[in-house]
Amino acid sequence: MFAIAKRVFFFTIVNILVIATLSITAHLLTTFFGIDFSGYTGLLIFCAIFGMGGAFISLAMSKMMAKWMFGLRIIEPRTTDPVGRQIVEVVHDLSRKARLSKMPEVAVYESEEVNAFATGPSKNNSLVAVSTGLLRRMNKDQVEGVLGHEVAHIANGDMVTMTLIQGIINALVMFAARIIAGIIASQVEERSRHTIHFLLVIVLQILLGFLGMIVVNGFSRYREYRADAGGSRLAGREKMIGALRALANTDELVEADHPSMASLKIAGGRGNLMAKLFSTHPPIEDRILRLESAVRS
Repeated sequence: MFAIAKRVFFFTIVNILVIATLSITAHLLTTFFGIDFSGYTGLLIFCAIFGMGGAFISLAMSKMMAKWMFGLRIIEPRTTDPVGRQIVEVVHDLSRKARLSKMPEVAVYESEEVNAFATGPSKNNSLVAVSTGLLRRMNKDQVEGVLGHEVAHIANGDMVTMTLIQGIINALVMFAARIIAGIIASQVEERSRHTIHFLLVIVLQILLGFLGMIVVNGFSRYREYRADAGGSRLAGREKMIGALRALANTDELVEADHPSMASLKIAGGRGNLMAKLFSTHPPIEDRILRLESAVRS
């Protein structure tokens, strides 16, 4: 319970800081550059600042947020712990195969979930973390398959790509919600126009946000398939398939108390059609079939 409260607290603080930073930026643009946010062009700039800016500020803070939210323990490259040293050596070997110019930081976090994730603002400033539950329940080859998947995410630039997609969707949702709300509100009497406009913006941002989430998560699932393919090239296809099979057998041990980090991880929970539509990850069975079909072809 304390861990959940800690993650929620840090997530809330970060969002407050992001909103404050972007609000100050918008104020400075109005004061010093005379940008008028009331017209269509100004509105688009405003939405781009808050939509894109928020996404990229979160990306810049992603490593720090992960360390805070998960209580990550960084494994030093020269550690004397045999398990930690083995993880670092595997990550560094995979990173060299992926031609990364700078080795990712490697970390472990205490959790019974069987999972791992990669994060960081760029290929040269990245981090790979694994849960203690994963290390206890997977053998060496399976762990290597998981790490290959995460290193592939870094090599593919998935953190930046997904941030860019999320930022564009955020900006479009904000812009469309305000345009539609303005058109509808203009048809009501002037006395209640501002109230109607305000309420419509909130409702439309929620509704359009759900549609945007489907688009973003669709891209996320595509990137997961690519990371699986990359992991099979780096670690070996059998190790990648073995890792996914192990995850399928322990899928119930994937935590759901921090959905903000879900897209970073290798595994996601099962669900019905609607849940799959909003999932950041394809079903593990589909991922295994895709890798196996690549072997046969």
